[in-house]
Amino acid sequence: FVLKTIIITLVALFVIKLALEGGEANIPELLIFSIALAVSVVPEALPVVTTFSLSHGALKLAKHRVVVKRLAAIQDLGSIQVLCTDKTGTLTENHLTVAEVFGEHRDDILRTAAHAAWTKDPFDVAILDAHGHETGVEVLDQTPFDPTRKRNSVLLKHGDVKELIVRGAPELLVRASELAPDKQAAALAWAEHEGKFGRRVLAVTKRAWDVEEYTPDDELHGLAFVGMISFVDPIKPSTAKAIAKAKELGVEIKILTGDAADVAGAVAKEVGLIDDAKKVMTGEAFAKLTQSEREAVVLEYAVFARVAPEQKYEIITLLREKRLTGFLGEGINDAPALKAANVGVVVQSAADIAREAADIVLLEQSLSVIVDGIVYGRVVFANTLKYIKATLASNFGNFYAIAIATLFSSTLPLLPMQILLLNLLTDFPMILIATDRTDEGEVVRPKTYRVRDIALFTTVIGLVSTVFHMVYFLVFRPMGIETLQTSWFIATVLSEILFLFSIRTQLPVFRANRPSGIILILSAVAAILGLMLPWTMVGQKLFAFTPPTAANITLIIGLVAAYLVVTEVVKLVYYRLERRPRA
Repeated sequence: FVLKTIIITLVALFVIKLALEGGEANIPELLIFSIALAVSVVPEALPVVTTFSLSHGALKLAKHRVVVKRLAAIQDLGSIQVLCTDKTGTLTENHLTVAEVFGEHRDDILRTAAHAAWTKDPFDVAILDAHGHETGVEVLDQTPFDPTRKRNSVLLKHGDVKELIVRGAPELLVRASELAPDKQAAALAWAEHEGKFGRRVLAVTKRAWDVEEYTPDDELHGLAFVGMISFVDPIKPSTAKAIAKAKELGVEIKILTGDAADVAGAVAKEVGLIDDAKKVMTGEAFAKLTQSEREAVVLEYAVFARVAPEQKYEIITLLREKRLTGFLGEGINDAPALKAANVGVVVQSAADIAREAADIVLLEQSLSVIVDGIVYGRVVFANTLKYIKATLASNFGNFYAIAIATLFSSTLPLLPMQILLLNLLTDFPMILIATDRTDEGEVVRPKTYRVRDIALFTTVIGLVSTVFHMVYFLVFRPMGIETLQTSWFIATVLSEILFLFSIRTQLPVFRANRPSGIILILSAVAAILGLMLPWTMVGQKLFAFTPPTAANITLIIGLVAAYLVVTEVVKLVYYRLERRPRA
């Protein structure tokens, strides 16, 4: 957009100028002037502003225990519309304690479960806390828990006896065991009842092992049902508040978990994510849907339970087609989903491959930390957008005004050196726009770059700037070329500095949050330099300025004040019309 506008305008300027002046046109001077004019429009400080904004945001996030691996992910995090997360460890503490035991012999059930407790898994820790460590048991082989298998198994030997213990999802192991149908129904009813309280349930089964070679495929045959254990996993105190804040920010939270549907539904309802604990989509039901039904379901449902890693990947992929999506994962199998998401987030304890695939690493596993990160991301986005809008609108306004004025003047209205100095001074306070405070309205909704909207805004506001720059030209032109150049320079410096304070907010400038201290200081320095340079030897010798009279300074200040008032009015009208619902 910028390059096309510059090329078309400068070609037109060249052709018209040559047509008007013919052989009298100073081609080298016009070329240098055109290059300087083009440079004045290009937002050359944008890489600096963007890098500083992202680095400043990364530093702020680091202080809140969020490590950013890819700088651009900060803005991406601020733009997400959907955040998918696991339940365990993010919404809950993941510090389990044994709540209830289903079965006739509580101690036998806990003892059998403890026989297979050989990891630091929260289930194993809770079982060992409740029963204690078992001795005299030798582990011959084991297969760790896998979301697809929904179970773990351990082949043991105590004395001369080999025994296989299988623990996992009740709906799988209860049906695989040699329980009578009525007892299976009772066991599953108990598991469902515990799930309604948000408790996670682990079924425990076993069988004597007399087969020579252990293969996991054979472990679901001949199982004797031992019992079931329910565990309490407390919800983090910050979870409900974080979900409420996410809703205020326009971010949908979706739970993707391997836990049972009733457990996931109960927790989701308790934290205010859903109203009905039964509104949960299971991985089994999801697999039976057609492609079009899946596309609708991923948008409709907020809780997905008993989902396999490949289903997480598919859900993220489908969501990304409609929404900017973030995903919080930690397991080895989460790596594809982390890559598929617009922003991949992991916890510090995640598997190596998951951390490698992620954009952001949380040193503290909490939903509130991610939600706060979304706010910081939006602040970075808003401040970067302020620079783009401010520099393009003011630069284009000045660009068109100088180009038009050149057609009506035999001498250049501003010299190339003056144009470049003007560009330098006005960009000076904008470089640290990343430190600016943002209004609350700037971060309440996800935003993305829309070139069309930026172009429309900068064109509308740029026209106001063009009109006032032409006023400067018409007012000061009769006073001589040096007075015109000096007065135009001073008026433009002051106009663009004040314009920054107007453009930094969608509110009236007097109602906005106070700018950061560093921006106020740099703006004051730029304004003072712009006013004082015409009185210095450097300004007069190097930039061909002439000291303005007191009357001219008064006139400049009056015109600049009028410019600010008109810009404010046009800005407020523009944003009011933009917010109107479109047919």
